[in-house]
Amino acid sequence: MSGFETKKPATRAAVILPWEKSGPQEEIRAADARLEEAVGLTASIGLVVVRQAAILLRARRPSTLLGSGQVEQLAEAVKLDNVDVVVIDARLSPGQQRNLEKALGCKVVDRTGLILDIFGARAATREGVLQVELAHLEYQRSRLVRLWTHLERQRGGFGFLGGPGETQMEADRRMLAERIGKIKKELEQVRRTRGLHRESRKRVPFPVVALVGYTNAGKSTLFNALTGASVHAQDQLFATLDPTMRGLRLPSGRNVILSDTVGFISELPTELIAAFRATLEEVAQADVILHVRDISHPDSAAQRADVLNVLDGMVRDGMLDAHWSDRTIEVLNKADLVGGVEAVPKRENAVAISAITGEGLPDLFEILDQYLTRSMKSVEVRLAVTDGAALAWLYQHGEVVGRTDREDGMDVQVRLFSADLERFELLHPDRVVQPEA
Repeated sequence: MSGFETKKPATRAAVILPWEKSGPQEEIRAADARLEEAVGLTASIGLVVVRQAAILLRARRPSTLLGSGQVEQLAEAVKLDNVDVVVIDARLSPGQQRNLEKALGCKVVDRTGLILDIFGARAATREGVLQVELAHLEYQRSRLVRLWTHLERQRGGFGFLGGPGETQMEADRRMLAERIGKIKKELEQVRRTRGLHRESRKRVPFPVVALVGYTNAGKSTLFNALTGASVHAQDQLFATLDPTMRGLRLPSGRNVILSDTVGFISELPTELIAAFRATLEEVAQADVILHVRDISHPDSAAQRADVLNVLDGMVRDGMLDAHWSDRTIEVLNKADLVGGVEAVPKRENAVAISAITGEGLPDLFEILDQYLTRSMKSVEVRLAVTDGAALAWLYQHGEVVGRTDREDGMDVQVRLFSADLERFELLHPDRVVQPEA
């Protein structure tokens, strides 16, 4: 055995963005920003990008997507740069992917396949792993259309029925369907377990604050800055996949649960929208949503639109209530890259911060407290002299804003979340609780 290890050569990649100048102006993303994002996605799984280019599409060719001349030029570049894999930042049909691999002489991955690979490399929890596998299988099932010649071979009949049997393609499709069904059942069990955990949190209960935003906007960095946690955070797309939750005590003394979620991205594959729906459940249950944006990014407005489109889609699917925007605060992150908080234009329901330097975090705490206060109910509670435990409970779970002592007891003006108010009524059904006059 030799005393040294042979280092495995890096996988060389070319990133190609097929660019179309069509559609409404507000839907057109800057080519440079989109290409930069695709390069970041590719580099995030360890590929070395040796060539990158945006190719203008005059017309989509059914066979290869790109024009014949463009394919020839790309094949020459692939050979010149010794490229191992070409990433096409678009969705390819199975036929287009196969034809491009033949023409280029190397592996070809489309945007969907690339994102699936990234999710596969990042998922850590049982739920995340199941979701990734489900998305991969859904993607593979869509590819079982004359993609490999071995799939057309016949299998013999079973038992005494005889007959021509089933093709390899049919057998593979059936096996995929069976595995997909099994994973969906496992995911439902995981979701039910999370539902039980959520119900237990409601009984605590503390308000939930969910972080959402475009991938690499700095959600995990902000999460760590607010909670002192050590959640994986780095300048990398999709660094966090699984929802993470931590307790947070605001300067006002109020306790909340902060939830970090998976980052959004433009043109998220449909397989992932369905498969990763559970990672967004915390958003649906949140009392306040913090929409974290990278204000320094040249495509920040388009990224914001992508996030809003996904959340609006959740409303259409019945996963999110239609009034989610009323409890949403825009957190304009990375202000340090544009000259500081004061350099960011003021916006309603928005606060500029830098999660790295801490600038603007006190303002975020203040506006978060304001939103939480707005969602509380003001009530008057009449207590007897012997109700010391109930009084202590109100101080612990609510905000006592006034108290009037009487000979036989006290009247307490307090603000409570709806869940706390219901809980208090269950604990003290013989006490008068009425809306504050």
